[in-house]
Amino acid sequence: MKAKKIVSMSLALAMTATLFIGCGSTDTSSDTTDTTTDSTADASGSDTSSDAGSDSKAASDLSGSVSTNGSTSMKDVIGALSEQFMQDNPGVTVTYDGTGSGTGIEQAASGGTDIGLASRDLKDEETAKGLKQTTIALDGIAIIVNKDNKVKDLTLDQIKQIYTGEITNWKDVGGDDAAISAIGREAGSGTRDGFESVTDTKDACKYESEQTSTGGVIQTVQSNPNAIGYASFSAVEGQDGITSLTVEGVECNEANISDGSYKVQRDFNLITLDGKDLSPAAQAFYDYATSKDAAALIEKAGAVPVNK
Repeated sequence: MKAKKIVSMSLALAMTATLFIGCGSTDTSSDTTDTTTDSTADASGSDTSSDAGSDSKAASDLSGSVSTNGSTSMKDVIGALSEQFMQDNPGVTVTYDGTGSGTGIEQAASGGTDIGLASRDLKDEETAKGLKQTTIALDGIAIIVNKDNKVKDLTLDQIKQIYTGEITNWKDVGGDDAAISAIGREAGSGTRDGFESVTDTKDACKYESEQTSTGGVIQTVQSNPNAIGYASFSAVEGQDGITSLTVEGVECNEANISDGSYKVQRDFNLITLDGKDLSPAAQAFYDYATSKDAAALIEKAGAVPVNK
């Protein structure tokens, strides 16, 4: 009887041990599975986190200032790019000085600015100085009139004749009987250079007024019912008091600028000195402005990005 009792107790102990072992095995398996899952997530996240951390660290370590100088037509584009870049790189300050394309090119050549801005292509004598251009966007040159003007469309030849003084009255192109006031930009302006190149009016324009900025042209046309002017498409969008004419039936918009059907257009260029290294901050801004990451901001600023 005593022996039977001992056997029963042994069996009970054995079963209890088995249960503990089984429970331990289940917990271990569960822990292993959880650990594996976490490990996989960590490994995957580790790379991403590491990369992101590296980028973030690189961005936060970047410091200094970047000076840009030149085209007033590029103000909105450079402003949008600078704002985002400084937000991503709090230690960097990007400055913009709207002096006109000619001055921006000169400053890039002399080292007076990190990056020049030109809304025209470089000339042979400028590239001979070692300057190079990098196009970041295309921009239409809108032909604008006062909102009360009846004229809605002009041909390239009519535009040429207006600016060279062959056509002097709006009635000759379908408007009211009123003298035309031809408004343009100052010598050295990239917008002027682009306009005169496309319309074949180089050194032949007879301006009633030459403005030193895009804004000046727009304001003059807004205030003069008989004025005609030209200004960057990116600057005239949403402006009250003016109308952008179609040219030979083609509207000045992003799609028509991009496919080339709108003929009065030019490049937006970054100008640098070939062979001269930019500072780390300036190089980083240059790389950003010429990357696909900048496309949406350039588009939002009213120009047509070349890198999408």
